[in-house]
Amino acid sequence: MNLQEAAERADAILDAIFLAIEPEVRWTHGETTAGSCDVTRRRAVMTAISEARRGSFLGVVERFWRRSDYVIKSVNSSRKFPAVYAQSADGFGISLSIGGEGQAFFEVDSPCVEESAVADPTSQPNGPDYSGSPIPRPDVHDDFWSSRAPLPTSSSSAS
Repeated sequence: MNLQEAAERADAILDAIFLAIEPEVRWTHGETTAGSCDVTRRRAVMTAISEARRGSFLGVVERFWRRSDYVIKSVNSSRKFPAVYAQSADGFGISLSIGGEGQAFFEVDSPCVEESAVADPTSQPNGPDYSGSPIPRPDVHDDFWSSRAPLPTSSSSAS
């Protein structure tokens, strides 16, 4: 595998994650960085994730990762800035972290691969494309993810 193939694999991982998030969130590409033997793809969520819904958001993603046979490596259970770190069977590091104003950030790091040129991602953001510009704070309100109301608890657990 070379850097371009690794970048495409990282994009596929990110695409699958965003398909698994219901209701859908708006996102944009973050910066791609490539070293001599690894590449990192990033995406920022433009939908504000309220403090009341952050645990649910991380839970949706973590359950998807487990179903995808990713190993959960670490969890930061901070109420304000939680994060989850995982690894795929083929050695890709995957992270989800919540930053300021409830902005979620995804990052996928490749293992060491052969050096090559790396093209920009081909996936189209489902919101404004901030490529080459600073990414603003989350600017999309969603009735579900941005709600300040806690989710009702149920006696059965969903997976």
